[in-house]
Amino acid sequence: MFVFQKKWNMTENELSFLIIGKAIEVHKIPGPGLLESMYQSALAMELTEAGLFVKREVQIPVIYKGNSLGGNYRIDLLVEDQIIVETKCVSGFADIHSAQLLTYLKLTNLHLGLLINFNVPALNTGIKRLVIG
Repeated sequence: MFVFQKKWNMTENELSFLIIGKAIEVHKIPGPGLLESMYQSALAMELTEAGLFVKREVQIPVIYKGNSLGGNYRIDLLVEDQIIVETKCVSGFADIHSAQLLTYLKLTNLHLGLLINFNVPALNTGIKRLVIG
């Protein structure tokens, strides 16, 4: 069971706007071509410096019919315990990327996630916002 703690009293929309702005800032400096882990680190740093509560590589257990299946998934970034951010460096989003994020949202009972692909010339073409429930 997750215990969530909010540091700021922002709506999910305000928070996602801030995350996207910081991701664009991160992308402007090196552009495409780095490893996913580099962008993830830089984005976490930018969000933390903006005063947000950020967790990296958050493990979430897989529970099936009340039983743990023994494995864990890892969320790239969890921002303010409200929004899951999955960073990618791929030629383009595949359906599995959205499915992965939707699964993370279901497993955590969260509602909003961002897929951010840093391997694009203009970051606004590499952002996908997913909302459930």
